[in-house]
Amino acid sequence: MINIVHIGIGPLGRRMVQFAHMRNSLRIIGAVDTNPKIAGRALGSVCDVRGLEIPIAPSLEAALGEQSAQVAIVTTVSSLAALEPLIATLARAGLHTISTCEELLYPWNTQPRVAERLDKLCKERGAVCLGTGVNPGYLMDFLPTVLTGVCQSVRAVRVTRVQDASIRRIPFQQKIGAGLTPDEFEKKRQEGTLRHVGLPESIDFLANRLGWRLDRNTESLEPVIAEQDVRTGYRPIAKGMARGVHQVGRGFVGDIEVITLTFHAAVGEPEAYDEVEVEGDPPIRSRIQGGVNGDIATCAVTLNAIRSVLSAKPGLRTMGDIAPISWSDSLPS
Repeated sequence: MINIVHIGIGPLGRRMVQFAHMRNSLRIIGAVDTNPKIAGRALGSVCDVRGLEIPIAPSLEAALGEQSAQVAIVTTVSSLAALEPLIATLARAGLHTISTCEELLYPWNTQPRVAERLDKLCKERGAVCLGTGVNPGYLMDFLPTVLTGVCQSVRAVRVTRVQDASIRRIPFQQKIGAGLTPDEFEKKRQEGTLRHVGLPESIDFLANRLGWRLDRNTESLEPVIAEQDVRTGYRPIAKGMARGVHQVGRGFVGDIEVITLTFHAAVGEPEAYDEVEVEGDPPIRSRIQGGVNGDIATCAVTLNAIRSVLSAKPGLRTMGDIAPISWSDSLPS
């Protein structure tokens, strides 16, 4: 059994606990959350898992006690700067970290000093740190690089992710601005609190894997405005209000746009899909009709990465550095 500790028992963390509890190869030995409303409560009662009586502790030390964990599953924040102290604490305790922090996917260009500090500390302590998830972490970055494996040459990569946010958790719908007026949307956009986090990191990851040195990495964001009343989300959305976001990240070599990532997530979206187009020899076009459920897939990708992380070299790693992940419920050989 692989001993794991969960850090962050919010909506995503709770589903992660449910999924981990179903795995025969994983043993949950601790849980951490600083929210006073749930700290001290049994993990199973908060996550709706029968028989999971582990108390949610306010700190790692309190969660582990005399027990020893191998991997920490961290589902807390999107900001790497905010997460750095926790990763450092985990590394010093000898734990590998797998986190859904979007900015951790590939921080070597966006936050090089933080990346260098974490990489150095993890190597010194024999720990692996990995940022992953469904997006970023898989659909708009790792998967496209895999698809280029059959190409003799690649000139450009375009990835489009269209989601109906109605089926996503409430915090996700709030993060994309569903139900805001255009003025409210614009205010939050300027504050930087309303967007899908991770497009620049996904572009940098793709460019690194394909050997492209980018001259520019840009990102745009605009609201998806409801053309009629929508009632499929967590709150009613009137005509003229925002029902989501349309973001486009672009990577350029000189004046040539070689990477285009389009992220479109909105409540009431009529057609959902994930599509990768590779302009190359041969050309590739792969579409997942209906799209991938982001909440389920984020948990699955994170847990499926555990085996690969345990066999990886210490340091700050990316999805391109570890052994390819797959579903498995057996112990690593």
